[in-house]
Amino acid sequence: MFRLSAPARAALLLALTVFLPVVAGAGCKREIGDECTTAADCNPNGTRSCDNTQPGGYCTIQGCDETSCPSEAACIRYFPAQYLSKACDTQAPVSGCDANEICLDGGLCAPLSTEVRYCVKTCSSNEDCRSDYECRLAGTRGSVMLTGNPNAVVHFCAPATN
Repeated sequence: MFRLSAPARAALLLALTVFLPVVAGAGCKREIGDECTTAADCNPNGTRSCDNTQPGGYCTIQGCDETSCPSEAACIRYFPAQYLSKACDTQAPVSGCDANEICLDGGLCAPLSTEVRYCVKTCSSNEDCRSDYECRLAGTRGSVMLTGNPNAVVHFCAPATN
């Protein structure tokens, strides 16, 4: 039978205490769009948050930019519906929006000051999303994909509308 010296046992115990939770936690990290109750459900290190305003919670990264979302996600700019009231022309050189607004694909001006950004799960069809969610085209319902590629087309999982 193999016996460890007291210092070796102490070192092994310390290593298990420090590294085992890290290894175990790595396998528990949920992806963007997964169900959650608290931010700890999404990532024990605190780099992701849980948006409890979404059905069943939604693991996300708030305040993202074009490169900060993981591979299963995209950064979407949202403009709350209550601020989308003035019509604009997306095809015209001068859209009809004020200097502090953006003309969304849906033909409505959105104040830039109301923008919020979230990493959201990308999808190809409704089957890629969890129940009560649908695969939605970015650029609809006050959403805009944050990208430098004007030809990019992205679909993402969002609460289903009935």
